[in-house]
Amino acid sequence: MIDKYIGYIADVRRYSQRTQQIYRDVLEQFASFADITDFSEVTPTLVRAYELHILDEKNLGARTVNLHLSVLSGFFRYLMHQGVLESNPCRTVSRPKTGKRLADFYRQDAMEEYFSSTQAYVTESDLGMPERYRKRLARLIISILYDTGMRRSELISLKRGDVDFKRRVVRVHGKGDKMREIPLIPSLCEEISLYLQSVDSMVGCAFDLQSPLLVTSKGQGLYPVYIDRTVKEELGSISSITGRKSPHVLRHSLATGLLNDGTDLNSIKELLGHSSLAATQVYTHNSIEKLKTVYDNAHPRAKTGGNHGDKNQIP
Repeated sequence: MIDKYIGYIADVRRYSQRTQQIYRDVLEQFASFADITDFSEVTPTLVRAYELHILDEKNLGARTVNLHLSVLSGFFRYLMHQGVLESNPCRTVSRPKTGKRLADFYRQDAMEEYFSSTQAYVTESDLGMPERYRKRLARLIISILYDTGMRRSELISLKRGDVDFKRRVVRVHGKGDKMREIPLIPSLCEEISLYLQSVDSMVGCAFDLQSPLLVTSKGQGLYPVYIDRTVKEELGSISSITGRKSPHVLRHSLATGLLNDGTDLNSIKELLGHSSLAATQVYTHNSIEKLKTVYDNAHPRAKTGGNHGDKNQIP
């Protein structure tokens, strides 16, 4: 049944390969723990026992435990439609509480420092120089992620034909195979164009509109580990960028910057390819924190501790 369900989320729900693997891992862990082959025997008590097992014995965090339960719940709903289960065993199982986590982001001045320090890689000649080509590619990876807010998987799946230089947009195939268009700022258009010229002269093989937009010096498409490693290495060289360095934080940084500049949530939702506004609202927490800082520094009564006039004056 696990294989059939994975086939269902792949073919019908159009889940990514990574998501499919996560679901398979969770379901196989549960099946191993429960030691059953007939899922009609699953009960809420068994699900609760599994929850305690991964909480207490595996020491998994509340967010990860909730992920496991969400995967199981979706699988059980599928089994209900298949007539294997009469009800969802997860429905009555309480879930561990998780605290709200602010989305990480990089400050604009820190990102400007990075782009300023790597500007030379945009235009300098790299014909026959793999290391310079690699640096140009690395800079473009950061530029696209930060300037468009696209996901890592979306970046990897980009084709040459997805970039419309005349209209200055890029077509992105997001989650659930949904397509959206993202505007490209002029400087990014120019950087992509110069990079493609570099690829054609450096790699020396034929490309068409269905070829990957970003490739290694050997002409191979990129992969998740390559993107993650590049982001860590590139941003690790900037002292003002601290904390986690990942493609998703670059995505968060764009969203936070747009919201702070007054962009409405619905526009950010469309840009990021979120299926619901709730997913976008996490960025409002960062803006509220910024608003609190502005309030404390600028509001007349905040300056005086809430008193009128001299805060030391006793009425």
